[in-house]
Amino acid sequence: MSDLAFAVLRTLADGKFHSGEAMAQQLGCSRTLVWQAVHHLENEFGLTVFSVRGQGYRLPQPFALLDVATIRAALDEHAANVFTLALAEQIDSSNTQLMTRAAQGAPHGLVLAAERQTAGRGRLGRRWQMRLGAGLTFSLLWRFERGLSGLAGLSLAVGVAMVRALREFGAPVSLKWPNDVLLGGHKLAGILIELSGDALGPATVVIGMGLNVANPGEVDQPVANLADAGINVGRNALMAALLNQLAQVLSQFDREGFIAFRDEWLDLASYLQQPVRLTFSHGEPVEGVAKGVDETGALLVQTPDGVRVFHVGEVSLRPQA
Repeated sequence: MSDLAFAVLRTLADGKFHSGEAMAQQLGCSRTLVWQAVHHLENEFGLTVFSVRGQGYRLPQPFALLDVATIRAALDEHAANVFTLALAEQIDSSNTQLMTRAAQGAPHGLVLAAERQTAGRGRLGRRWQMRLGAGLTFSLLWRFERGLSGLAGLSLAVGVAMVRALREFGAPVSLKWPNDVLLGGHKLAGILIELSGDALGPATVVIGMGLNVANPGEVDQPVANLADAGINVGRNALMAALLNQLAQVLSQFDREGFIAFRDEWLDLASYLQQPVRLTFSHGEPVEGVAKGVDETGALLVQTPDGVRVFHVGEVSLRPQA
């Protein structure tokens, strides 16, 4: 039913009325199946569809689906030479699918975007779901000449690329160590990096990104979105801007590592010089004052026992006493 629902959505995307009979003829199915597909859009995809007797169905406003040709046309020369774009209407997870393709020899620079993910995930296996059309989710494959040991700080560099792109549209975003983009103190976007390879190289990396363009629906944490902040940007234009910045940042990271982005990351960082609480999947939490990051992207925290260095952990702001 999802395939037919997407076919109906493509017809309704212009925001105009389309009769069930006309769509049935166009799609080669029965009017009953069209009716079921419309209900699938509402119940499973979270869309509102108006139905008026004698006129048919329409969306409240035009719906801009992701479009490879539109995105590619907005890429700069470097990004267009680096990236190959692929689009899936519905998959489990763009990272999972791209990791599989990478193991099968997929080319460097392959980008896989998804209109809908049924098993989207973030760090530590957290669920990352959003209403259809409310967000931008994609993953890209990058093959580094440097080994896994030289990829420390990669998620922070990717965050820099995302902030550069978002600020082009006027979004006053900042970065939270190690992989979140914040807007108004709440999470706007997340980064998930998965790696394979050898310590000395080469290394294969899949970088997944999820970003809230509009209200994503029910989520398990306070989140931000661009629309509520008054930033109205189409997803195709936004994805092109992100890819333009990612092409530049990843190419430079491959040559120079995180040290090339450390100062910029510090300028964009939230929580610096503020009391923080650092928690881990195992062990006791640590409290102190965030002092920045070192040349590898590790978090520096001033504690009663001195400055400690952390390569993993979850950071939250601790209220002042």
